Amino acid sequence: MPRISAATVAEHRAAQQRALLNAAHELLQETSEAPTMAEVAARAGLSRPSVYQYFTSRQDLLQALVRDVFPRWTERVTGAMAAAPTDADRVMAYAIANVDLVAEGAHAVGSALATLAPGAELDEQARLMHRQLQEPLIQTLIDLNIADPVSLAEMINSVVHAGTRLLESGQPLEQVHTHLHLLLGPFVTERRVEGSRRTNLTSR
Repeated sequence: MPRISAATVAEHRAAQQRALLNAAHELLQETSEAPTMAEVAARAGLSRPSVYQYFTSRQDLLQALVRDVFPRWTERVTGAMAAAPTDADRVMAYAIANVDLVAEGAHAVGSALATLAPGAELDEQARLMHRQLQEPLIQTLIDLNIADPVSLAEMINSVVHAGTRLLESGQPLEQVHTHLHLLLGPFVTERRVEGSRRTNLTSR
């Protein structure tokens, strides 16, 4: 039995599991490929058999990693949107934050899992996460009085996904930012002006 370094067995297991998830994430960011259980164990400083005490398979490990990473992705995007000066600017903040995360390697988790374990279960998980991530964008579009916020959110995400593909093909992040500003900038500017006009009218 491995030496327990934490105060309790439960805390020890939680620390070991966190070390394995961190190791898997690091390897994914470095290689953009799903690591083996042996690679994850070596990076975490554990024996290969001990990994199976926490995850039954490589697919199980990567699915746990997706569940671990996604809330942080969402928090990063919503935080960027909350820091934007106007509702209109939140749209651009959403797009920029998403491509920045891709550039930092966060997208590699989902991509690696898709190549390792394609199928209905993964597709459903991806759809649920996509929908959750879209919610703050849809709410922003509602606040901007967009007639069909869901459809427009899908179109904005299409632009973001195009930016993701450009990044993955080797285009610099700064250039992708420029493309996003060229495509979404006019909409953001128009809605910013419209919001300012409504504020002036209601304050009279």
